[in-house]
Amino acid sequence: MTAQLELLSARDALGPDPIPDLAAADRIIVSSSGGKDSQVALDETVRLADAAGVRDRIVVLHCDLGVTPRGHTIEWPGTLDLARAQAEHYGLSFEVRRSAKWESLLHRIRARGRFPNLFNRYCTAEMKRNVSRKFITEQVAQLGITGRPARVVLCLGLRAAESRNRAAKPPIERDPASSGRRTITLWYPVLRWSTEEVWERIHATGVPYHWAYREGMSRLSCSLCPLASASDLTCAARLRPELAAEYAETERETGSPFRRDLTMAEIIERAGAAV
Repeated sequence: MTAQLELLSARDALGPDPIPDLAAADRIIVSSSGGKDSQVALDETVRLADAAGVRDRIVVLHCDLGVTPRGHTIEWPGTLDLARAQAEHYGLSFEVRRSAKWESLLHRIRARGRFPNLFNRYCTAEMKRNVSRKFITEQVAQLGITGRPARVVLCLGLRAAESRNRAAKPPIERDPASSGRRTITLWYPVLRWSTEEVWERIHATGVPYHWAYREGMSRLSCSLCPLASASDLTCAARLRPELAAEYAETERETGSPFRRDLTMAEIIERAGAAV
């Protein structure tokens, strides 16, 4: 009996998640990081939008995290091109936006004097959430709807299995940034999917996925994310030693550790031992 229960996904146990009324949406924005979860969220959004006859209302948005002072991309090399290729596979418009204030996440970290952590995720707030909300403002202006708020659905590839905070989220919720000019519905189309289900869909579609997974990464965010697992960080430092060295230099200059329980110097040492 236990073995059978382990084979059940959250969707099997809880039933199908609700779906927003895509036919009523004026714009459907899919936030794409180029990672496996947003890749499958994009595929699922296209599938359901096709059923509603509104694929033409979808636009894919990639929030780029910039280039460090030494010229290294914060994101994994090839991420931007891959996210664009994934959007083009479905014939969708692809847009890239970056912070207007900070050249990169590392510039922001150096200015703040400390790295992000679970309770201070200014990386997500400033480099992604604020950027995507500004993009929504642009889209609403282009729509030119009068007499009612523009209806926007923002699709994010969050999964409950990734954290307790995500597990507590409903599949659909209203964005606090909604206003009299726009209503923003946050939709997590793969919230209850298991990792196995994600990979099954990716292989079924045949759409290219990021090379870092084949090199041992289990998740794909910024290359060196303080919230990543120690094993992923060790793998990332091995694959991107020059970026890791720049983070270690920032760590020394600011006097702030990369993570309270794990410094970048220690991560680099682990990566060297793993070679």
